Amino acid sequence: MPRVIDVEYLGGRVLKITFSDHLVRELDFTGTLDGVLASIDNDTVFGQVSVDPFGKTLTWPTGVDLDPDVLAGDQPPASGDGPRVQAEYRLETNR
Repeated sequence: MPRVIDVEYLGGRVLKITFSDHLVRELDFTGTLDGVLASIDNDTVFGQVSVDPFGKTLTWPTGVDLDPDVLAGDQPPASGDGPRVQAEYRLETNR
C-alpha cells in the first residue's frame, strides 16, 4: 500500500500529498474536520501538518493522524465525508 512521503500546506484546508507510488493528490478538507478532527480545524494548527516518519502518514502536533489508505483513495473514511480531490496525478519516473 502506498504511504505518504511528502506534504505541502497550500492554505485554508488544502494539502498537496505525495505518496510512495508517485501519486500526488491535492485534497480539500473544508467541512470534513469534525469530531476528533476539530482540533486541527484552524489555520495555525492545520498548517503544522507533517509526515510521520514511522507511520508514513500525515500527523499534527495535536496527536491527530490520518489513515494513508484513505488519503490515497484506496479506502473510504471510517465516518463522515472524506476530503474533496482538487487534483490528482502521478509523477513521472525514470525507468
